[in-house]
Amino acid sequence: MAKRKKQGAYMISAVAEMYGIHPQTLRLYEREGLLKPSRTEGNTRLYTDEDLERLELILSLARELGVNISGIAIILQMRERMDEMQRQMAEFVSYVRSEVMTRAHQASVDASRGAIVPLRQSLVVKKKQ
Repeated sequence: MAKRKKQGAYMISAVAEMYGIHPQTLRLYEREGLLKPSRTEGNTRLYTDEDLERLELILSLARELGVNISGIAIILQMRERMDEMQRQMAEFVSYVRSEVMTRAHQASVDASRGAIVPLRQSLVVKKKQ
């Protein structure tokens, strides 16, 4: 799409020129909650590289797929939810992996303590006899 420098913040006029859109379009995207640029003390909008990546997705949806603003908002919300679910799943898998490793280690030390399903002490005693 547009060529841009690495790392930095861009003013609305520079972003509009880079992507061939009117500054009012960027303001509309902000009003609709699609973009959230930071602001200076003087209230000037500053777009980060992350904002520009999001803008590229928005423009791609609008220009290439003909998605309207409401559709874009829904798609972006769904993507955010999916990202959050993936983060939670990764966290859960990490927790389960840690628990399995901990219990496997305990099992090597004491078979009754390392069981994933706790064994009643009476069963452990009967098996030893």
